[in-house]
Amino acid sequence: MDRTVYALDLAKRVFQVFWVEGRGRTRERQLKRAQVLEFFARAAPARVAMEACGSAHHWARELMKLGHEVMLVHARYVRPFVKTNKTDAADARAIWTAAQQPEMRAVPVKSVESQALLALHRVRQNRRDMRTALVNQLRGLLGEYGVVLKAGRRAALGELYTRWPELEVKLPGVLIEVLREQCEAIARVDGEVKALEQRIERSHAGDERFARVRSILGVGPLTASAFLAQVGDAQQFRSGRQVSAFLGMVPRQYGTGGQVRLGPISKRGDAYLRTLFIHGARSVIARSKKHSPWLTSLLARRPVNVAAVALANKNIRIAWALLTRGGYYDPAHAAHTMAATH
Repeated sequence: MDRTVYALDLAKRVFQVFWVEGRGRTRERQLKRAQVLEFFARAAPARVAMEACGSAHHWARELMKLGHEVMLVHARYVRPFVKTNKTDAADARAIWTAAQQPEMRAVPVKSVESQALLALHRVRQNRRDMRTALVNQLRGLLGEYGVVLKAGRRAALGELYTRWPELEVKLPGVLIEVLREQCEAIARVDGEVKALEQRIERSHAGDERFARVRSILGVGPLTASAFLAQVGDAQQFRSGRQVSAFLGMVPRQYGTGGQVRLGPISKRGDAYLRTLFIHGARSVIARSKKHSPWLTSLLARRPVNVAAVALANKNIRIAWALLTRGGYYDPAHAAHTMAATH
């Protein structure tokens, strides 16, 4: 006999549960936060479906400890099954219906360690956004007095420090004091960004999986760390293409009348990790003295941005292969394999 399927709509305080009993009788119940684990501890081992939203991974781990099978469904796949107005009860029913669909994709449940690493990445990204906002505000304040700085954060700050004596004469004293405080704030946030990056890299000391992914050209420590934390166990993916699809790096498909057209990448995965891979690919294209034959051929017929996305997609698949098959990335072996297939 199949396991009962429970649909749990998560919230901060009041949770909604929906399930169907043996003879097709629907049941639903509201649970306070303190009652959730008590309710499922009394239930027989079942499959519990939830949206992959905030706190979902925490509840998934707790329910798995109780012997339940947990299925996290992306919110994008739940929304089409909400038949009426959006309510907690309607959401729970929609989650239950989505979980019944054949070949419904499930979001992998993250470990505590993976979530902690991703938290470091999120804090770092927040600090970078703060630094950018402070620099942009600095540009705006100076622009009001006809002072235009060079493009780029480092170039702009370098020019500002060089022209500081000139600005002290030209600008009001009150503004100079504000600018000095702004520069100190930028330096402080910049130091926090660097400290977080060092902490992320130190957290992978001695990790062979990290070293394998890090060996790929265009994959730095931040990209390797975020990839391991986001993907988790690479064995749960059947192929490298499935990982690319999970991260939104495969073409979007549109089909009608028997014809299927490929469009831009789907962008359905984690935007932060996707950005890291693409920036790493851009760095390879811009700074490498000699490109691989595959990349040289691609750049000859496609724009640089398209080539960067293609290289990022390729690096994701290589990372999956290294994690599942072992070994380190060998550019010479990769070039020989590409030559043999053409």
